[in-house]
Amino acid sequence: MKPYLSVIIPAYNEAKRLPLTLIDIDKHLSKADFSYEIVVVDNNSKDATREIASRFIPLIKNLKVIECKTQGKGAAVKKGMLEAEGDIRLFTDADNSTSVDHFFKMKHYFSEGYDIVIGSRDVAGARLEPPQPWYKRVLGDMGNIFIQLMLLRGIKDTQCGFKAFSEKAAQSIFSLANIVGWGFDVEILALGKKMGYKIKEIPVRWVNSAFSLVKPTAYLMVLLEVVKIRIRLALGKYKIQKNY
Repeated sequence: MKPYLSVIIPAYNEAKRLPLTLIDIDKHLSKADFSYEIVVVDNNSKDATREIASRFIPLIKNLKVIECKTQGKGAAVKKGMLEAEGDIRLFTDADNSTSVDHFFKMKHYFSEGYDIVIGSRDVAGARLEPPQPWYKRVLGDMGNIFIQLMLLRGIKDTQCGFKAFSEKAAQSIFSLANIVGWGFDVEILALGKKMGYKIKEIPVRWVNSAFSLVKPTAYLMVLLEVVKIRIRLALGKYKIQKNY
């Protein structure tokens, strides 16, 4: 049976954190009144991520484990989104920074006509536990101003790793996405906006991981990729079909 929800988890060297995340996601969704699948995308991990995830298949009947040979979170999310089967497709981080139960707050927006619903750490009602270090807040705020000016005016947090798409939006956006690094979030939202999809931003509770894989240089890489996206859009490099 076709699932209503697909949860995509990109995973690189997540052998230690992934088990608790899988258990928590299945615990919350098993209480839901809709069908679901969980798709772990192993992104060339050097540890036992794939093997450990596969051990949960007998325990979580709707769990799939697939491989993405192209390195980069953007590549892993793209592969998971395009291979998923759900009417709604949500990607979330392997460290469970945002609990999947936030999806229950997202769900009704799809019925109201939204095509993309994204978690945000920067809108009213959002919580960060513990708060980010001051330098990350400054870099994040400056980066968001730049992103809004260049591409996505009105969206407060493009980088939160908790985003849901309708099946149609996921297929049309991710089939054109080509950024494999941290800038992929901006690209998929910019493509969605250009295609005419309705985007909703909702507050989430975000638990900061003590073992974050995001380095300070990632902020600079995102900004460089924002410029690249702006140029590609201006030159018509994306073969975009409008959704209206």
